[in-house]
Amino acid sequence: MDDHGRGRDPRPEGGGDTDGDSRPPDPLPYEGVWRFTAPSVEASVPQARHAVRDLLARQGVPASDDLVQGLLLIVSELVTNVVRHAALLSPMLAVEVAVGAEWVRVAVEDNHPYRPTALEADHAQTGGRGLLLVTEITREAGGACDVEHTATGGKVIWAALPLKPAP
Repeated sequence: MDDHGRGRDPRPEGGGDTDGDSRPPDPLPYEGVWRFTAPSVEASVPQARHAVRDLLARQGVPASDDLVQGLLLIVSELVTNVVRHAALLSPMLAVEVAVGAEWVRVAVEDNHPYRPTALEADHAQTGGRGLLLVTEITREAGGACDVEHTATGGKVIWAALPLKPAP
């Protein structure tokens, strides 16, 4: 991401301002992009969740408690999916947090080529609803989420939520 987290769109196109000023606006104190890696093991799930929570607090991101809890649940679900379904081909995973003036985006990347889809799980099953949960949390917050392939053949699953609640 070239825009270092600035902008309204969760996937900035890098075009800059349209008002004729060629300088990018000064970032707000909490804006930026942070990325960390972790092994694709179960212990990484709470570690990723705590790292994201601590980052948001340390940067002073103006996010409601509900938004933070939604983001942490999204991170937990996405990292859990890597651990359960991609660890064999992806011994490491990456978590990225990008914060803009009006939104926050979390993304989890792995090296497994399979592109998952959110499916309704059988009610008798105890799992299998992670990506469905991610899409529902994102939708209810007025955000966006998607799965994209990486240049190395893996994938990134991301969710971007507005900092202000959806009307």
